[in-house]
Amino acid sequence: MKITAVETILITIPFDSGAPTQLIAGRPRTTLDILFVRVDTDAGITGWGEAFGHSVTRGTQATLDSLIAPMLLGRDATAPAALNAELQQKLHIFGRNGPAMYGLSGIDIALWDIAGKAAGLPLYRLLGGTPRSVLPAYASLLRYTDPAVVARNARAAVERGYRAVKLHEIDVPQVRAAREAIGPDVALMVDVNCPWTVRQATDMARQFAPYDLTWLEEPVWPPEDHEGLARVRRDGGVRIAAGENAHGLHDFKHLFEAGALDIAQPSVTKIGGITEQRKILALAEAYGVTAIPHCAYFGPGMLASLHVIAAMPHDTLVERLYMDLAACPFGGLTTAVDGRLHVPQGPGLGGDPDPGVIEKYRVAA
Repeated sequence: MKITAVETILITIPFDSGAPTQLIAGRPRTTLDILFVRVDTDAGITGWGEAFGHSVTRGTQATLDSLIAPMLLGRDATAPAALNAELQQKLHIFGRNGPAMYGLSGIDIALWDIAGKAAGLPLYRLLGGTPRSVLPAYASLLRYTDPAVVARNARAAVERGYRAVKLHEIDVPQVRAAREAIGPDVALMVDVNCPWTVRQATDMARQFAPYDLTWLEEPVWPPEDHEGLARVRRDGGVRIAAGENAHGLHDFKHLFEAGALDIAQPSVTKIGGITEQRKILALAEAYGVTAIPHCAYFGPGMLASLHVIAAMPHDTLVERLYMDLAACPFGGLTTAVDGRLHVPQGPGLGGDPDPGVIEKYRVAA
């Protein structure tokens, strides 16, 4: 089965986060960008992938269109792992983290979608998973800054059935407000997105201690300071999660060897796709580190994450961004019901994107 075409499709969908409009890099964030990667084959099977992401999609799209896609035409679509290994080596000069790896991630997801469709199996079954119909999810709130808004949305998430809530706040009043709003029996996590020195991170971890965090995520700048992160884990008194910004299997190996993580968070649209993510999950198991993949998506990246998690030996939380989109490209497949997400049961990723949603929200090249 040969690859006959690779197409990138960027859509941008308005969303409601239950809060005033935020600024990202000085610009209002009112829409969510999804970069689709469509791979067609001479067998008539089409695979769909997603490449990171968010506010840098134009760079990833240009890299895919001009560099990666031409390398794929005529190649065997049935060997995602071998093609992934070859392309990682060929593309390494352009960076082991960034648009080239993000683009490769989207290609890899699409090839696994093709593999599942060709086999007539949902991807998690192809990956060796046992039948699971639902997975527990956690509500991943945006950063609101205002403690009253934090409390309102945290409480609303629990009312929607979530039994775990993650904040993206960086100070005590917001964390306190969330804990008071959700009570003592709901898990509370905090992702701070790499703001602090090791000393500052250790101090903040201790200040968060009264609020019984399930984990503190990415507290140290820069994220490459694995030894510093390990010191925060040792001295801060809270479980540490990270990995969204790691670049590949060997970066995670160093994190594990440094003793930096309680929870590993590889991101399927950034790390090299399903092929690389599976290697990292196996390595985490060997090191005794819990794996809970990062999954801030609504496109094929979300579906790929659901299948990879469903193929893991134990139930694992799924991250679900706490926002309501004007339209979902996969309909109910990315909708949490009572704090749970259904595992798609169709072949491959379990469904193709709604062409009407793509048509309405597609961004001109």
